[in-house]
Parts: sequence; structure tokens; C-alpha cells
Amino acid sequence: MVFCINLARVVFAPLIEPIRATTGASDATLGLLATMVWAGSALPRLPTGVLLTRISRAKVIFGSGVVLTIGTTFTALAFDPTLLLVGAFTMGIASGVYLTAANTLVSELFPERPGRALGQHGVAAQLAAVGAPALISFVLIVGTWRTALQVIAVAAGVVTVAFTIVARRSHLPDAGSEDRDLLGAARAQWHIIVTSVATIGVAGLVWNGLFNFYVTYATSVGLTPGRGRTLLLLAFGAGVPAFYVSGRLADRLPSIPYLLTMLAAFTGCVLVLPSLTGFWSLAAFSVVVGYVIHSIFPAVDAYLLGSLPDRHRASAYATYGAGMMLLQAPGSALVGRLLDTGVTFPTLLRGMGIALLVVLVAMVSLHRNGRLPSAARA
Repeated sequence: MVFCINLARVVFAPLIEPIRATTGASDATLGLLATMVWAGSALPRLPTGVLLTRISRAKVIFGSGVVLTIGTTFTALAFDPTLLLVGAFTMGIASGVYLTAANTLVSELFPERPGRALGQHGVAAQLAAVGAPALISFVLIVGTWRTALQVIAVAAGVVTVAFTIVARRSHLPDAGSEDRDLLGAARAQWHIIVTSVATIGVAGLVWNGLFNFYVTYATSVGLTPGRGRTLLLLAFGAGVPAFYVSGRLADRLPSIPYLLTMLAAFTGCVLVLPSLTGFWSLAAFSVVVGYVIHSIFPAVDAYLLGSLPDRHRASAYATYGAGMMLLQAPGSALVGRLLDTGVTFPTLLRGMGIALLVVLVAMVSLHRNGRLPSAARA
């Protein structure tokens, strides 16, 4: 199910150029289209946290599948640009609801090794991101960009039914039965929530803007769109072992040093990108940056979900998810707007790298002073 959820969330990256070709949309409009998915993923996270204090994780996951099926179908049929944006936003809503409920459920199913379990869940999600460029390349041979969305809609409907059948036949944990106060959980765990948002928020904003315009960047340095999609495939492909390995490391290594190391590596990648030219150097870069950024996600989830007590887990995680996604969501729109105003990719990348460096220095200073929590409050 997470394969379909994440495929819907990243599918607009390889669709940017086909949509531009058929609609003549500007960089700003295309950036807004990708941003609407991430904004949709951000906004329902707090309401989902409230919902999880009242009904089961499985029922919320079922609802997310229904929303994804309807939203993707609507987007595939939309011809007006405004309706296209609405459809993308609805697809994003499905992912926000699903990830808030499902990540919580996964950590409760495997309380002794949450990092490993969340890493495996992340691998399934990342396989969708890896497959998106290849899927789009194939679909564009036999159909149009709308065909890709129609396929996702059908798949979403099928896996939602399958999940519902499996959930009804399974004994699911009731670890969240005491989680009934979202605001109380947020107040009690605000230290670890803020630390997690700071670690991944700006990094996610930069990555969001980078991968959605990665094909466009590749063409700006002389590569073909096909080679650009190959670079995107490499970056997402590196995320598969990243989720698998990082989830296990997150169970074994001190949380904060590990997170800061990954953040430092990603900062270095962004700063070095403007100096790279040629397909093979960018291919090597794609593998490294893809591994590094995707290592951060399971590490943060394990840091949070592995230490939050049962009575706070879903509520605190939903609060973190809302803050993290609201920071990430504007990435594509910001990059698209700056490109339309004449800012070049090298200038843009150096600016984003400096912003990441400021966040990294601030967090390292706080850690050295003992101000960053190593776990949630018991």
C-alpha cells in the first residue's frame, strides 16, 4: 500500500516535462503543482493525529486509500489547470493521512526493533520512487501522462481492498488506546518534536525542490531529458539500501550524532553540486545524495517512534509530521519561482547549501551544550 501512496507523491517529478510540453505551463506553475502534493501531505497530519485518538490505525489507513483512489482518478480526468492543482492536493492528503497512521502502526507492531521495521516500510515506499521515472518513460510510449495517473488510481483501489481484508483477519496491537490528548502529547514531547523538525525540515525543503527539478537541472547542463530521468532514477534507487541500512543503524547508534552526520553529508552534497559537470560525475553524485537524504528519514522516524511512550506516540508523531511537511512543502514552488525570476541553478544551489549549513552549525552547537534530547520523555 505504501508503494502506491509514495508513487502518487513523487509521480509529478518525472511528469514535469511531459505536462509542460502539453500545457505550456511555466516553471512557477509546475513547481506549484508538485508543491500542492506536499502541501496536501502536510495539512492533514494534525487532524489525522486527532482522528487516531478516536478510531483505529487500520480504519484511518483504509480511509487514506479511498482518498488516494478518488483523488488520482479526479486528477487523471482534469483538464483545467486549477482542477489539476486540486487533484494533486487531494493525492497529497492521502499520503499525509496514511503515513501518520501507518508509521505509527508499524512501530507498534515491532516495538523491539522499530528502526528495522520502519526501514523496511521505507524500502517499499522508495521502490515506488525508484520505479516512477521508468514507469513514466514506459507509459509515455503507450499513452500520455494521464495514463500514468489512471494506472495509479486502479492500483490504489486494489491495494486498499487487499489491506482491509488482511487487517480484518489480523490481531493488531492496541498500544495507542491511551493516546487521547494530542495537545497534551505535543506539550510533553515538544523538545524531541522540535529537534526532529529542525533536522529534517530545511533538508526536506531543499530535497523537495531539487528532485522535482532534477530533470530540468540536467537539461540546463547539457544533458537530454532521458539522461535526466536516469539521474533521478539513480537518486531514488540509492534510497532503497539507504532505508534498509539506516533503519538498522538507527536502532544501534546514538540518535543525535547519527542524524547530524547525515545532515552534514547532505549539506556537503548540495554545496558541491554546482561544481559538477558531465553525466558520469552527476551519476555518482545522484547515488551519494540519494543515499544520504533517504538515510535521514528512517533515522528520524526511529528516533521519535522508538522512544515515544504509548500514550503520546500517534499524537506527537502527527505534530512532528505537520511541522516537518509544512517546512518541506514550499520547496518546489520556491525553486520554480526563483528560476522564473532569473536566478540560475548554481546560485540557487549555493544559497540552499548555505541555509543547510546554518541549520547544521546551530544544531551541532546545541548538541555540544546538551540542549538536544537523545530520546522522548518517559
